[in-house]
Amino acid sequence: MDVKDFYYELPKELIAQDPLVDRSGSRLMVLNKADGSISHRIFRDLTEYLQPGDCLVINNTKVLPARLFGKKAETGAVIELLLLKRLSGDRWETLVKPGRKAKIGTKLQFGDGLLTGEIVDIVAEGNRVIQFSYDGIFEQILDQLGEMPLPPYITHQLEDKQRYQTVYAKQEGSAAAPTAGLHFTPQLLEQIQQKGVEIAQVTLHVGLGTFRPVKAQQVADHQMHSEFYELTKEQADKINRAKAEGHRVIAVGTTSTRTLESIADASGSVKAASGWTQIFIYPGYHFRCIDALVTNFHLPESTLIMLVSALAGREQVLAAYAQAVQEKYRFFSFGDAMLII
Repeated sequence: MDVKDFYYELPKELIAQDPLVDRSGSRLMVLNKADGSISHRIFRDLTEYLQPGDCLVINNTKVLPARLFGKKAETGAVIELLLLKRLSGDRWETLVKPGRKAKIGTKLQFGDGLLTGEIVDIVAEGNRVIQFSYDGIFEQILDQLGEMPLPPYITHQLEDKQRYQTVYAKQEGSAAAPTAGLHFTPQLLEQIQQKGVEIAQVTLHVGLGTFRPVKAQQVADHQMHSEFYELTKEQADKINRAKAEGHRVIAVGTTSTRTLESIADASGSVKAASGWTQIFIYPGYHFRCIDALVTNFHLPESTLIMLVSALAGREQVLAAYAQAVQEKYRFFSFGDAMLII
């Protein structure tokens, strides 16, 4: 299967640059995977498609304000840093720009010395490992100095950091938001629960590999990035109960999907687990756990549109995307949503 099989034309003006004032006021395209039929709704109408006993699975990861701007201590040269993942303690794998002169032993300063660091190693893809030093609590310093690591296709400045967080975000560690969850409000979640729908939580810390293009020509040759996930017994029980009683498991986002499909056994049951996943879902994959999916509209030729195509069929997904372009839906992280049932 060729990567080009997942290409579609997208006018640049349809890439959403700002979040809507009303999170749940975005548009919702409903795609029936059985017959390819499409409905055009508003996101808060999601409740009409949920049934008592269903289990809605959300990803409670929280985005770190992981983009830092500082300087080299010795020369004063400006440097940009992106935290990718914590390795241990205050040692982080990072992406440094400009990276060519960021050699081992280079000392860095941020916020007039409120946070300092030293490059101690160079690892895969040229990423730098940095040992940080500071007085106080790292997360508080990061919240003070850092900026949200918005995707490269968003060029507008984000005025409110919380708009790149879900309302249920609590487990810090993501380099990017699980954007399908950005449409939910506390009120909408309450309405969903009042309808008798169980809400289960997983954690998957989204890595920047989400935004990296697929460089292989053949889909099967692509190497997925690794991301940390966790599912507790309490939450696993909710999911298993829905499955056992014949109800649907509806994943919110590709991240929740990848977590559940990484853990599920052949019968679709899940258990408490944590670890790193590199699962790559593309057409031909047999889903074990999820029955339906809430998601955004994804980049052409991305692993995310491949995952969606695995669930609903490539031709149906591309036809739906063509209709979304025609109807001027808003695309990508701050864009509109799709429900695949």
